Amino acid sequence: MTATRSHLLTALELAVAGVPVLPLRDGKVPFGNCRTCKGNVCGGRPNMKRAGACHCPAPCHAWAAATTDRNVILSPLWAAAWERAVCVGYHPGGARLTVVDLDNAAAVTWARETLPATRTVATTRGEHWIYRGAMPSSNAVRPGVDIKSLTQYARWLGPGTGRMAVLPAAVGALVVKEDTTPAGRGVASSLPGRTPWDRSVATGCRHTERYVRTGLERGLALVRARTESGAGSQAFGVARFLAAQHTACPGPCGLSAIGEEITAAAVSVGVPEAYARRAVANGLEAAVERAA
Repeated sequence: MTATRSHLLTALELAVAGVPVLPLRDGKVPFGNCRTCKGNVCGGRPNMKRAGACHCPAPCHAWAAATTDRNVILSPLWAAAWERAVCVGYHPGGARLTVVDLDNAAAVTWARETLPATRTVATTRGEHWIYRGAMPSSNAVRPGVDIKSLTQYARWLGPGTGRMAVLPAAVGALVVKEDTTPAGRGVASSLPGRTPWDRSVATGCRHTERYVRTGLERGLALVRARTESGAGSQAFGVARFLAAQHTACPGPCGLSAIGEEITAAAVSVGVPEAYARRAVANGLEAAVERAA
């Protein structure tokens, strides 16, 4: 059996079971949008976060294109994609499921100590824990942990083992809605006055003050640019990147002061303070774990 036929048969079996599927190309990512949908000029599909009227017959818009419709899966446009597919993706939220994606051994250990047992599927670096019930998706809810459900896809890696449990409150608590800043109003929360990072709080840093400030300002600009969505995730990424620059320093490097500035930048564009602080703390922690 060819790989194409194997992926297609798997997709059809999942569709019959009520699991929306989509082909994934090299890199294990969705196929790019067609010319009509490129840049989302079509307005997006009806089931996207910002609902649009697009009903493109091609597998455009990633997870939003996932379907259980056999006619679509076997259509000529999808057939061309299956020919190039390297694996099958599925939309957990569309099947009323949530995948807790555990990306490393430390994350798996955390899940075993914290979450109720459920069906698990081995991945290249960790495990997928699958629960019955859908919820908002969110990346980096803690180091090495992503939540894939209503607005993300997951790779199909087999049925897994164990009995699937109902989505627990502990998983829902990992995701805090990231509010946007209302036009013409203040931010959702504000921080008290803070002391910016300088050499006085980083007496053991091996970098120059100019080097650190330049990198920090660039990172803060990235966070502040996320005025509509994604500022919390961006804050996580900036915190992780900046902290990684200091893993070889004898310390102290004043990372807590750097974290305060990143948190304030996220809050300034409408991220709730609790979410911002958690995202930044997780980013700083992730850098340390990666260096260990």
